[in-house]
Amino acid sequence: MASGLKSSTLELLKRFNRAFPQFYEQFVSSEIQLQNLRLAYRLYKTKRAVIELKPEGSKSALHFAYRNQSFLLSDIFGVLAAYGLTIHSLSLYGQIRPPMLVFIKLLVSRGSKALTEKTADNVCRAIREALGGRFEVEEMLAVEFNLDVGLEQVQTEFYVDPVFHLPALVIEADNQPGLFYKVMYAIWQEDLLVVNANLLVWRGRTRLILYLLGPNESLIPEYLGHKIAEGVRQRLLGK
Repeated sequence: MASGLKSSTLELLKRFNRAFPQFYEQFVSSEIQLQNLRLAYRLYKTKRAVIELKPEGSKSALHFAYRNQSFLLSDIFGVLAAYGLTIHSLSLYGQIRPPMLVFIKLLVSRGSKALTEKTADNVCRAIREALGGRFEVEEMLAVEFNLDVGLEQVQTEFYVDPVFHLPALVIEADNQPGLFYKVMYAIWQEDLLVVNANLLVWRGRTRLILYLLGPNESLIPEYLGHKIAEGVRQRLLGK
């Protein structure tokens, strides 16, 4: 827990953290906890999604905060794919109790460089329009990619994480255009809610570990999780 804060701020942070999974306070830095609390306050004041894209070294950092819903990641990654952005890292922290907010940070680049101010503004506007149903992500992507073509060399695995006490889905596939969008679209089709995520890109392969809640924000029993893992795999293979 962060030190040097007012007692009122510490108490507010403790109450805020209770909506997250058990591991959140233990494994997430105090700096990120405070950042997420500030984003939640902005969300509360403005009643609209927080979407920001700013330079961070040679890349750009996308910060996002909103009420978690199964279609969110499909829309966000669809817009990033439509703008031809490369995704370098992903951190995602979602609450498992009301108000069910989610906080996302993505490091992205275009042509190995940070985004220009104009491109960043356009990407943020497109994400907001997509969330409002005014930007057809799938139609724009269909110009760039054949969305009917499946991914290659896809592996999926389901397990219940013994540390985080959450259902987890591992998805591994060869790197290819539209990969993240297709993965998140498959997650949306299964009506799953992502509440934490780990990303590893190595030797031409992408490995995602997604910690999930099922339909109606429920825990996923193991027998159903294995069916979901196979269902996601078949969707990603285009079958």
